[in-house]
Amino acid sequence: MDQPTTTELSEDFEAFCEAAPEAKHNQTVDLRRVHCDPDFWYPVAWSRELKRGKTIGVRYAGQPIALIRPEEGNIFALEDRCAHRQVPLSKGRVQGQSVQCCYHGWAYGRSGRCIDVPYLGKGKLPNGVRTYPVIEQDGLIFVFPGDPEKARTVHLPATLARVDDPAYKTRRFGQEVGCHYSFMHENLMDMNHQFMHMKQMGQMRPRFLGQKREPGLVEARYSFARTGGKQPLGEALIFGERRDASAKHQDRDVMTIRTTYPYQTLHIQTGDEAPVMDLWIAYTPQDKDQLTNRTFGLLSVKRPGIPGLLDLAWPFLIAFTERIFAEDREIVELEQQAWKDLGGDHNLEVFPVINNLRALLAECGVPADASKTDASAPADKSVVPTTAMPAPDHQNATASDGKTEPPSPLVVTPPKRKRHRSRKHHKDNAVTPSVS
Repeated sequence: MDQPTTTELSEDFEAFCEAAPEAKHNQTVDLRRVHCDPDFWYPVAWSRELKRGKTIGVRYAGQPIALIRPEEGNIFALEDRCAHRQVPLSKGRVQGQSVQCCYHGWAYGRSGRCIDVPYLGKGKLPNGVRTYPVIEQDGLIFVFPGDPEKARTVHLPATLARVDDPAYKTRRFGQEVGCHYSFMHENLMDMNHQFMHMKQMGQMRPRFLGQKREPGLVEARYSFARTGGKQPLGEALIFGERRDASAKHQDRDVMTIRTTYPYQTLHIQTGDEAPVMDLWIAYTPQDKDQLTNRTFGLLSVKRPGIPGLLDLAWPFLIAFTERIFAEDREIVELEQQAWKDLGGDHNLEVFPVINNLRALLAECGVPADASKTDASAPADKSVVPTTAMPAPDHQNATASDGKTEPPSPLVVTPPKRKRHRSRKHHKDNAVTPSVS
């Protein structure tokens, strides 16, 4: 019979539990009613989903957004409703640097302004639709759903996971999960739930090494020891070697999990060596109440010394991570259902780092009755500035019929990334497609 998984904790664990003020704070705030702060960059689609000359519809917290990729130039993002009859612009046709509604052919440029109504004169054009700042980085399309002026100063990391490092192979994964984003943060941060993964991972004893709490950040560190069962092939691929339950393999590696609002990262490292695994993950709310999220993850695994081995075994690693994700998805959706059934958050949390995490999410988020999402939308949609990756020319955007619109006053450029010396020899590795 399988033995229960136990967690080794530092000696001051009980003192943390008794003294943590965050625990009391969490009793007065229903975290599942706290919305994401919209004044950050949120992934809404994979780059591969949006082809040249096409448009797709996505969502952020109930807001419909049309992503448009012209044949030339960069992506732009508009409210996914024609100002005329509210038909989704994502059903329309891309023409030059504009998109035409599929119903009556009203055309909108990058700025969101209506630049053409086929049956009206030039002086009678109506107001346009809202535009969203948008950037594309590391195979993801991000929008800034909050105050567009803040998009100038809020930045993404220069690189996500290790997608730009040829020493790693990166998997892109994710799907819609029926739960509030906070359940996802808690699930990843609390490695005591390895108990649930015993069928996939074998019997593991997590050891909590400590935590860090700073403004906008919570971090937890763990090591692990195998107490029973065989190492799964997927885990062996991540570590680049077979490991058993012998003493030499116990607590060798340190797993560091960090929530840097609103994103999460996880990396596994042995001593001062480069991480064997580096994960970046984000949870984008889909519905207005933010009880469903679309998960976007980048999982980078260090290539072993044998060339081509990881590529050959990649399907096995994908299958392993999919099984783990499926178990996590099932459990957080069960948590969400319990919240609905009970009419609120009745969780009794005793783990200090999770109480700190809950406090962080409550502090950084927006109460549902005071959400910034709607307040950030300008009153006059006809003068909303657009934000986009730099186009070939930052002059007037021209529609297919020759009409022009004023230049966009705000341009957001992705941060300058650190280049790896050997990148030029392995350029394709940075854009490894997902097989999820």
